[in-house]
Amino acid sequence: MTDIYTPEREHRMISGQTSTQGLIARLERRDRISSAERMALEHALDAPVLHRAGELILRAGVRTSDCHLLVSGLAARIKGFQSGARSITQLSIAGDFLDLHSLVMKQVDHGVLALTDCITAAAPHRLMTNLIETQPHLGQLFMLELAIDGAIQREWFHRLGRQDALGRMAHLLCELDARIAMAGLGYEDGFSLTMTQEDFADCLGLSSVHVNRTLAELRARDLATWRGGRVEIHDRAGLVAAAGFDPAYLRSDAAPI
Repeated sequence: MTDIYTPEREHRMISGQTSTQGLIARLERRDRISSAERMALEHALDAPVLHRAGELILRAGVRTSDCHLLVSGLAARIKGFQSGARSITQLSIAGDFLDLHSLVMKQVDHGVLALTDCITAAAPHRLMTNLIETQPHLGQLFMLELAIDGAIQREWFHRLGRQDALGRMAHLLCELDARIAMAGLGYEDGFSLTMTQEDFADCLGLSSVHVNRTLAELRARDLATWRGGRVEIHDRAGLVAAAGFDPAYLRSDAAPI
């Protein structure tokens, strides 16, 4: 069950953090955000809502009248089969819109699962439309977000079909490292990653046993270690080389649009 977020809850935002902090941190890596744009973003969002780990934030096939911003936590887009099998098609971190495309599609074609306790804030479509009309620069940045979202999906599908397990895992870690750094949430030597090996396997199209073996290989090569909900990167250049990682698709540069 979802709850309206209050500071007294067990799960809370970092002291002083606003709902848009992660989003603005990433957008500002691409272009300058004015104080008027910051205020407009804040005013478009409803009260934060808490979703417990394992809860569906969005259900596939549901028509929505809101876009949902992930304020904190880790969430996953999921697609399932009648057999019960499922795949994770993308991971969402703080600052990501979970369903920005719903502004035009209306019906969500995938579920979104909270992998950790998550806080979201909804922006009604009518306010998002008004925001884009009155702040066209933000509208351009939202279009860029959608384009990058599609680029991430293409990168995942390409590697799922053509890359070995080690390269696939290394690439996912490199991508998360870059995206989390862009949101200002990482560490110098890695980042937090609280999820099960089964969830990780669903991201990579591998079995849990194969994930365990591949993690062991990453440790043996002294590239990275995932332990206790934290990824430590021992050799970033080596991990990038093993992944064949090129961050261009994430548009992490600060060139204005």
